[in-house]
Amino acid sequence: MMISVAIVAILVGLVAAEPLSKQDPSAMLSESTNKLGLSLYHTMVNDASLKSQNVLFSPVVLASSLGVMSLGARQNTASQVKSLLNVPLHEEKLHMSFSELLGDVSNEAARNTTWKIGSRLYGPAWAKISKDFAEKSKKHYGHDHNKINFRDKRSALQEINKWAAENTGGKLPEITTDLPAAEGAMFVNTMYFKPHWGEAFSHTMVDKRGFLMSRTRTVSVPMMHRTGFYPYYEDEANQLQIVEMPLGQKQTSLLIIMPFHVEPLERLEKMLTAEHLRQWSKKLKEVAVAVSLPKIDLDIKHELQKHLQQLGLVEAVDKSKADFSGITGKKDLHVSNFLHATAFELNTGGNPFDETVFGREELRSPKLFYADHPFIFLVQDKNTDSILLIGRILKPNGDGRHDEL
Repeated sequence: MMISVAIVAILVGLVAAEPLSKQDPSAMLSESTNKLGLSLYHTMVNDASLKSQNVLFSPVVLASSLGVMSLGARQNTASQVKSLLNVPLHEEKLHMSFSELLGDVSNEAARNTTWKIGSRLYGPAWAKISKDFAEKSKKHYGHDHNKINFRDKRSALQEINKWAAENTGGKLPEITTDLPAAEGAMFVNTMYFKPHWGEAFSHTMVDKRGFLMSRTRTVSVPMMHRTGFYPYYEDEANQLQIVEMPLGQKQTSLLIIMPFHVEPLERLEKMLTAEHLRQWSKKLKEVAVAVSLPKIDLDIKHELQKHLQQLGLVEAVDKSKADFSGITGKKDLHVSNFLHATAFELNTGGNPFDETVFGREELRSPKLFYADHPFIFLVQDKNTDSILLIGRILKPNGDGRHDEL
């Protein structure tokens, strides 16, 4: 009897373990990066310094920098980085999977959407970056490396900002105005994202409207309008509506989640979980929707180091404990800055609209999605379900200034 029970237990264990070994690596990577992105989003929006700020970052790009970090981390530092990534893949498979995912989602020609990504590790002038680390991080992640004299702040700032501007076609002319005193490694991600709609908005259907930043504060923005057929869901119980708008060649989509009325987003943000996203996705039905969106041209910058510390990346930023001997050959390097900057633009451009739908009866009484107050949005890859960008818009014109770090 004991032997039979043991055999059954072994067989159950084998059956339970089998799905993981057969699971698509891209799906595993997607699930892990999405979890990281949602955790970081919640950490950031709970930060008092960001309460009234726009938030925007890329879980995929952030995770890729952590992948680079894992290439050079050793001992407990490596364990913490890998724990934060939480991708159950062998190291070589992990880096190859990241390489494939980044290459796919950033293929502007195939996707017909502008997404320029640049990632760079700035090391202090004295650091000696190993050839093996440099080659692997470039091969798998397209990650550049450069040494910089942080003590000469003026020259260092000029160099970093010049690189960011060149990498984004001038969309990010100044990503930072200060540098930390500590001479550690600085990870920098820059991006310029401008979607090409699956069906364009007409440039003649743009006018000035009020955007209600709060119940007492309104700003004037150009608002673009169009009516079409979109996946849509109205959650009466939770007083929110969701619309999904295909981008480019429909391999990517923009999902917008908005409360019915003007209110702080904290209530919706608490609901922003992987499970709720799955539930909402299943309930989306293609119907006629009259969509009004603000035209947006923003640059949003975040220093992510303290937020990553809150998620468990503690040792990497501690000068006395960090072990990046895989980068320099010694325990002499730590992470002192993690800057993530995105230029984000929404305008009318897109594919020609399907004129054959204009005679359909449903267009006479469409659902209304009028984004004239704060909303949450996600840019999603339809092939892997990866969250490429996640953010919220509280100030559609940035209040006429750059968002502060």
